[in-house]
Amino acid sequence: MQKAEEGVTLVLPRKSWLERQSVKWLKQPEAVQIHLDDLGSAVVARCIGNQTVGEIADEIHEHFGEAAEPLLPRLAKFMEVLEANGLLTWQSSTVMNHDKLMAR
Repeated sequence: MQKAEEGVTLVLPRKSWLERQSVKWLKQPEAVQIHLDDLGSAVVARCIGNQTVGEIADEIHEHFGEAAEPLLPRLAKFMEVLEANGLLTWQSSTVMNHDKLMAR
């Protein structure tokens, strides 16, 4: 993940066999860059492992208000896409609560 002037840019390396061949033989870029808008950048910035999806949704709603609506379906879909691309892994709430207890 890189910070761009206007927001966050996700850099996805091209790892599959077919992608590597297209990089080698068709001179395709070695990574795909995805420039996120303000809302996507704000969500990614909060995905640091110490907040629940509900807490992220609350902060996004506080910051963007009605511009983020419909918030929960959009947030859920965005997080699914991040997970599908290997950019997000889920942490169970019991593990997170245990870590919070250990940190106290």
